[in-house]
Amino acid sequence: MKKHWSIALASLLLVACSDNEVGDVSLGLFTLKDIKLDQMVDPVVTGVTCHVASIEANLSLSDPSDSAISCRQTGEITPAMIAEIDKSKSGEVVLKKSKSIFFKNMKIRRIYDAKNQTLMYLSYSTKETSGSFKHSLSTVPLWGTKAYKAQ
Repeated sequence: MKKHWSIALASLLLVACSDNEVGDVSLGLFTLKDIKLDQMVDPVVTGVTCHVASIEANLSLSDPSDSAISCRQTGEITPAMIAEIDKSKSGEVVLKKSKSIFFKNMKIRRIYDAKNQTLMYLSYSTKETSGSFKHSLSTVPLWGTKAYKAQ
């Protein structure tokens, strides 16, 4: 019986793992919640890597909405990359991750601030929690890259 329980638990843990996961911090011995740290390379502006921290509640139907994001230039950013991105005020979703079976998602949206030549990455929950929508913002200035245009 113990062997079957161990196999089931190991299978559950493997399902929870992600190819993008770079860290996992337990919130304690008597909780099933962990802080997962994932990395994401922008699919268009490949010189930007974002790290996202979010809480995952194993064996729960819904993960908490809190998240934090930090994005940095980790490679070349070219004018051709910037030419390809959505430059509308709402930008475009570059990552979507399910956080619940009840249609709650965490999304990361890239928005271009043309005046300051900065890429903004907004991480947010699509479902209201405790009276507010949880969100976090990180910026990557184009200063010092090939994509920067002197004014």
